[in-house]
Amino acid sequence: MAVSVSMPAVRTRSVRRETRGFAVLAHVSLGLWALAVIIPIVYTVLGSFKDNTELFGAPLALPGHLRWSNWAGAWEQAHIGRYMLNSLIVVTGGVAGTMLLGAMAAYVLARFPFPGNRLVYYYFVLGLSIPGVVALVPLFFVVQRLGLLDTHTGLILVYIGQSLPFTVFFLAAFFKTLPGEIAEAAAMDGASHTRTFFQIMMPMAKPALVSVTIFNILGQWNQYMFPLILIQDPDKWMLTQGIAQISTQAGYQAEWGPMFAALTISILPVLVVYAIFQRQIQTGLTAGAVK
Repeated sequence: MAVSVSMPAVRTRSVRRETRGFAVLAHVSLGLWALAVIIPIVYTVLGSFKDNTELFGAPLALPGHLRWSNWAGAWEQAHIGRYMLNSLIVVTGGVAGTMLLGAMAAYVLARFPFPGNRLVYYYFVLGLSIPGVVALVPLFFVVQRLGLLDTHTGLILVYIGQSLPFTVFFLAAFFKTLPGEIAEAAAMDGASHTRTFFQIMMPMAKPALVSVTIFNILGQWNQYMFPLILIQDPDKWMLTQGIAQISTQAGYQAEWGPMFAALTISILPVLVVYAIFQRQIQTGLTAGAVK
């Protein structure tokens, strides 16, 4: 006896097959992407404990023994410690200034209508479409005329200006999702706009603030183009400039172990920050959509 199958049941099975196929494709793509990221990191970490013979003979094999001398050479002889301290100073100042100014600007643009509000907002958004390389020459002359060329202060100001567009764009969208009744209740209790922002709105926006902060740390920590143009004094070099110099020297001296150790040292802070705040980043990226 023939069994009739309803059209909705057929469509449901078809949708399930398509969904399952998409899920398999997504997992395969993510797996390939993970390998493309993990293999170079593993190669770099292993290479930091090897000599040239082991590096070129068995790249992914475990080192014969841990050569901590590579790390010591990178830290002392290659001045990685000095470069890392310079990067910490500049990135700390840049991220702090970016988050303070960006959060205040985003809050005002999201919560207070005024003439030109959209114009100012789109001015910030326009900054996302301008590649940093286009602004190198004007930035150089601006920093030079301010007398801040070859200083960490000048580089901090450039980092703040470069990071503000994304920060304002991201946080403005999040501040719009926060309930306005809380701010109105705070105003009725006599709280000023400043107190409402710092004591009420910023704690409520913590997931988004943490996410944007991490993105700014990663972007500014890995920045190479602006320091290369604005910082010429080797004592004030950023970590990226120091790594580039070590790479050049390794090419002539054929000592690759210290270079891989320097790369590992530069990668570790970023990995630690991301590992600690991974959940906060994911929460911040989805909080606005959920609300």
